[in-house]
Amino acid sequence: MNYHFLHELLDSAAAYEASQQETNQEKNLQGYIDWLTRKNQDWKDPTWQGKELGRSAESVICTLLIHMGRYAKSYSKAAIEGSDFSTQDEFIFLINLKAHGSMTKMELIKLNKQEKPGGIQTINRLIKMGWINQVASQEDKRAKLIHLTPKGEQALDAQMDKIRTATKIVSGNLTNIEKNQLIHLLTKLDLFHEPIYEMHPSTDHLLDIGIEKISTK
Repeated sequence: MNYHFLHELLDSAAAYEASQQETNQEKNLQGYIDWLTRKNQDWKDPTWQGKELGRSAESVICTLLIHMGRYAKSYSKAAIEGSDFSTQDEFIFLINLKAHGSMTKMELIKLNKQEKPGGIQTINRLIKMGWINQVASQEDKRAKLIHLTPKGEQALDAQMDKIRTATKIVSGNLTNIEKNQLIHLLTKLDLFHEPIYEMHPSTDHLLDIGIEKISTK
């Protein structure tokens, strides 16, 4: 039995019931089917501010992604309030080291999609705090690997409950089905943009490269 499918079906049914709380309509199978039909139609032809004046879907997507980044940053800031963490990048670096193990400075910076100067500053702060250290690679003595220290892991663990709360809030009122849909769409966007980002193109060429990739997709 596909329990994952059943779980998604129950989430969908719960969303249907919640949407009918303020109506006098009877909750039944036909009502659920009608609700799904309307919901799917909303996905096909959504409305947004300025649409009737010619505002594009691309403009709305860009604006909403910027808004979400700011919302997420504010929750992350609240999650480290009163701790020794200064920025969200610091705990993200530690989380990635804990999840993926030791790596070079540039591997860590690349994993976090950060510019080199800012990434180096974050790493230096973490070294100063004693939360990470550098050791010579066993495979290449010229290379140094960044390790998460016990002190760093302890600092991270002390803050993880608040960090998890922040990530839960960012997901808001999305159902599990909607979360999976959003993950799929954001992953698709990430796979599109990552190769361009890793090329480190100059600013005056960036838009041309992006448009060229769109035209050849």
